[in-house]
Amino acid sequence: MIEKLNLTMLTDYYEITMANGYLNAGMEDQIAYFDMFFRKIPEGGGYAIMAGLEQVIEYLDKLEFTQDDIEYLRGKGIFSEEFLEYLANFRFACDVWAVPEGTPIFPGEPIITVRGPVMQAQFVETMILLIVNHQSLIATKASRIVRAAAGRPVMEFGTRRSHGTAAAVYGARASYIGGCAGTACAIADEMFGTPALGTMAHSWVQMFDSEYEAFKKYTEIYPTNATLLVDTYNVLKSGIPAAIKVFKELDPPNKGIRIDSGDIAYLTKNARKMLDEAGLQDCKIVISNSLDEYIIREVISEGACIDSFGVGEKLITSRSEPVFGGVYKLSALERDGKMIPKIKISENVEKITNPGFKTVYRLFDKDTHRLLADVIALDHEDPPAGEEYEIFDPNAVWKRKTLTNFYAKNLREQIFKGGKCVYKSPDIKEIKAYCMEQQDRMWDEMKRFENPQTYYVDLSYDLWKLKNDMLEASK
Repeated sequence: MIEKLNLTMLTDYYEITMANGYLNAGMEDQIAYFDMFFRKIPEGGGYAIMAGLEQVIEYLDKLEFTQDDIEYLRGKGIFSEEFLEYLANFRFACDVWAVPEGTPIFPGEPIITVRGPVMQAQFVETMILLIVNHQSLIATKASRIVRAAAGRPVMEFGTRRSHGTAAAVYGARASYIGGCAGTACAIADEMFGTPALGTMAHSWVQMFDSEYEAFKKYTEIYPTNATLLVDTYNVLKSGIPAAIKVFKELDPPNKGIRIDSGDIAYLTKNARKMLDEAGLQDCKIVISNSLDEYIIREVISEGACIDSFGVGEKLITSRSEPVFGGVYKLSALERDGKMIPKIKISENVEKITNPGFKTVYRLFDKDTHRLLADVIALDHEDPPAGEEYEIFDPNAVWKRKTLTNFYAKNLREQIFKGGKCVYKSPDIKEIKAYCMEQQDRMWDEMKRFENPQTYYVDLSYDLWKLKNDMLEASK
C-alpha cells in the first residue's frame, strides 16, 4: 500500500527497463539530448499555447526514489542490484531549455530540450509529456474560447466534468493562462491565484418556497456578488421578474443574472429588454450550459445580449480534440566532446525528426512587432539578421518568402543547469498577461478557427543541410 504518492514513479514502465539496460550496457554516462515537440495543432487551429513549465520544474526538482519504490522494483525480479543502488542515490543532473509558458508555439519546434546522462534524460519523458501535453491543450482551447467571446470575460466552470483531480486543478491553471478570467475550482485559486468565481446552484433556489425568497436571501448575504440563477423554473415568467424585484428593493452594487439552459439568443435579448425597462441597465447577464467557441461565436452573431460566459466540460476536457500529441525524441549524443546528431526516419514524412541540438528564433516586424516567422536553428548558429532573410513556405518547399525590416528573438531559456534550477517561474498573472500580449502580436488571419493562415516555421540552412545529408546517407 502506497502511503504517499511519489510522482517520480509516475512513468511508463519501459523508461525504467531502458534505464536499467543503459546501466548494464555501460552507457550510464552517455550524454544524450531529447526534444519535446508536437506535430499538429489541435482542431486545425493556427497556433497552440505553451503551458505547464512550472509543474515540470517542480517535478524535476523533486525527483527521488523512495525505499518503497526500490523495493517494488526489486520485487519485479528483472532489475540489477547495481541499478537499484543507483536509484537509491539518484540526483537529477541534466540541463534543460524550454519555451516560457504563455508563448504561442507551432509544430516541430523544440519547446523543451533535456541534455544529460541518458538514463536520466530518457527517464523524465513521461512526466514532461503528461504535464505539457495536458496544460498546453487546455490553454490552447481556452484561448480559442476567449477569442470567440470577443472581449467578454470567460470563466472556467468544468471542475466536476474534468478527468480526475489533477486535470481539474491544472486544467484550471492552464485555462487562466489561455485567457479565462477565473475558475470555479477553489483549490486552483488557493494554489495558484487563479480567481475563484461562482454564485449558486439550482438547489439553492429549490431550498426556498419561492425564487424571490431565494434571491433576496442570497443578495442580502452577498451584496457585492449578487448574480442570480434565473432558470430553475421559468426564465422570463418567474426567474427574471423575481430577480428584478430583489434588485429594486436591495440595490446591490454588483448585480447580475445567470441563464444555464434554453435558447441563449432569444432568452438574453428578452432578459436585456426586461432589465433595461426596469431601470437595471447595470445588471449583467451571464450565460453557461455546454458552451464552446463555436456556440459562443454563433450566439453573438445572432445578437445575444451577454456580458460574460461560464464554460465547463468542453473547455476542461477539450472535448472536440482531447489529445495534444506532443512527443519526446532523441536528437543528439555527445562522444569524446563531439556532438553526434541523431535522426528518426519514417515513411510518414511528418514523423521524421530534426537532428542536433537546436533552438528557436522568432522573427518580428520592426514596426508593428507582429510575428513574421519562426526559424529552428542549430544552437551554435547566430540569429537571423541582415536586410533580408529568405524562408520557405511550410506547405510547399518550392515557394519562398523574403522577410525584411525584422528582428529576431531566441524563444528558449535555460531552466536547469547541471540539475539545478536557474529559472524563476513568473507569477501566474504575469504568464497570462504575456500570453495575451503575444496573441495580440499575431495576425488575425492566423487566429481564424477555420482554415487559418499557416505560420512559417522554417529550418535554418545549416539545420536543413544536416537533415538532408543524414536522409541521403540513410538511403
